[in-house]
Amino acid sequence: MEAVAVAAGGAGLTKWQAAALSAVAGWVWAASFFDLTRRSRALVQPWVTRRVLAETPSIVRFQKVHHKLLDNFFSVLSCVVSVPFYTGFLPLLFWSGHSKLARQMTLLMAFCDYLGNSVKDAVSAPRPSSPPVRRVTATEDEKENAMEYGLPSSHALNTVCLMGYLLHYVLTYGPHDNVMVATGLSIAFLLVMSVGVGRIYLGMHSLIDVIAGICFGVIILEFWLAVHNHVDAFVVSGQNVTTFWASLSLLLCFAYPKPEFPTPSFEYHTAFNGVAFGIVYGIQQTYFHFHNPDVPLIFSPQLPLIAFVGRVLIGIPTILVVKFCSKALSKWLLPVMCNTLGIPIVSTCYVPALKASEKSKDKSDAKQGGYLQKVFSLFPQKAYDVDTGIRQRPPRTLKLHCKEMPFLFLHCIDAGSLYPFHFHAHVIICQTKSLRSTPYEETD
Repeated sequence: MEAVAVAAGGAGLTKWQAAALSAVAGWVWAASFFDLTRRSRALVQPWVTRRVLAETPSIVRFQKVHHKLLDNFFSVLSCVVSVPFYTGFLPLLFWSGHSKLARQMTLLMAFCDYLGNSVKDAVSAPRPSSPPVRRVTATEDEKENAMEYGLPSSHALNTVCLMGYLLHYVLTYGPHDNVMVATGLSIAFLLVMSVGVGRIYLGMHSLIDVIAGICFGVIILEFWLAVHNHVDAFVVSGQNVTTFWASLSLLLCFAYPKPEFPTPSFEYHTAFNGVAFGIVYGIQQTYFHFHNPDVPLIFSPQLPLIAFVGRVLIGIPTILVVKFCSKALSKWLLPVMCNTLGIPIVSTCYVPALKASEKSKDKSDAKQGGYLQKVFSLFPQKAYDVDTGIRQRPPRTLKLHCKEMPFLFLHCIDAGSLYPFHFHAHVIICQTKSLRSTPYEETD
């Protein structure tokens, strides 16, 4: 089968790809049939909850040593692994010529985000109660983070993987000595510990959450260091990469565990899932032109600092423009498409034109007919809320993010200045946030 797939020019999946997708699909079926999420939650959640409650008095005592400067310091430090940080940091890696580091960092962070948030929602363990704990949420991102479950700490997990892989890359591809190794390890250790202490100081996590995040981070980092070269070789020169990754992205949405109560965690996974697909598709299309090992690095004669600054000055505003325009476009286009095709979809808050009312429901019922309506009549007759429920149907917005949007933005820019991925990634992020396609509630 593999030889046939190769001979067909990537027309079909290879044996290992089919086996991998079948394994994920089998896990989805088994988890649903045996109710594995609730069973595992019943075993783990009570113990974690008791630990969080037992640690609450210690957190309150620890927070007595507080100061405005410490509030600001730890709040800024928390941004190291936040969405705004990735928005600026990952494009800089591409524009500086470090394409391998950039794509590996993005895929690793997507992997961390998925596994960390899956554990969060599977366990559904609470954060320290506020009050009595003083919770500091200086940014909108922190306020959204506070709506998630506690264990493990995503900030601790992501910081371990981010600093660990950066250190590995520098020591592997650059000159180093014992002093440099010791300095790098010290900086990484200090940053991880500072982020962990900061999460407790800000009232966002208990000690058990931070320890779990660090442990998960070390395990994921060790695994990634063992497979990252194979992953990179597959992304750069593998067979059926786009087809396989699109299928995997879709299956991972269904494999995500349903939380006990609604949280934004699935939204973050969906965004990074789309970002990872944008990376893979963009690299596949432009590797030999802009992402191969011969691409000039920053500070080289071919890429002086002034050229890099020019890329940043052009790239960041372009990313922001595309982000806001695509958000407005998606909010306008989705109601038009749904109303035109007669698809029973509503939005409770993020897409005002899709808000349901009694009159609109009556009109919608009166307009029954047509092929699509007959198709949808096979399913329960209710309007599906794009803000809450996609677990029972393939996520249409994810399909838009993963397939149509890369084609739309692939040739929109001069690749000598900007790389196509950055548009894929940020369009995906902003559209996902605007539509809030989260699995909080399952449809009947």
